Amino acid sequence: MSNHRTEILSQLLSKIEATIPQKEVKNPSVSNATVGWQLDHALKVFNAVSEWTANSNPEDYKYKFNYWRTILLTSGYFPRGKVKAPKHVLPPETVTTEDLLKQLETARIHVGKLKSLPEKAYFKHFIFGKLSKKKTLRFLEVHTNHHLKIINDILKK
Repeated sequence: MSNHRTEILSQLLSKIEATIPQKEVKNPSVSNATVGWQLDHALKVFNAVSEWTANSNPEDYKYKFNYWRTILLTSGYFPRGKVKAPKHVLPPETVTTEDLLKQLETARIHVGKLKSLPEKAYFKHFIFGKLSKKKTLRFLEVHTNHHLKIINDILKK
């Protein structure tokens, strides 16, 4: 299963790469943030979550039911504008193409590493609690897709 999920993550990273040239585009009727802001945030989350998961101690993972995790990860949908991103994953004032490409390269390396992690490697999310490797991969998929949908809406004009 993790091979399927990591393949999806690789495809999403390719979609991110394809929109980097439009990083300056803004559409206030969709979001106050630029395409670049959305890309930078999605990549920061991707890399931070991957690092956390890689450094987790699988022995510390214990399943605990979480209502919001179950609903949102199962549906594959995050409502817009309901959650404020933690400071460490907020984009800088100026988002550069060079920085986006560097983060993208790191994210692609993480996909390979995530594939080989034990099933009880986990990420501790501030709302969803501890996510097993399988649920962490799903979270990365849903979160990245959420921001790609916003980007598509910004670019529709």
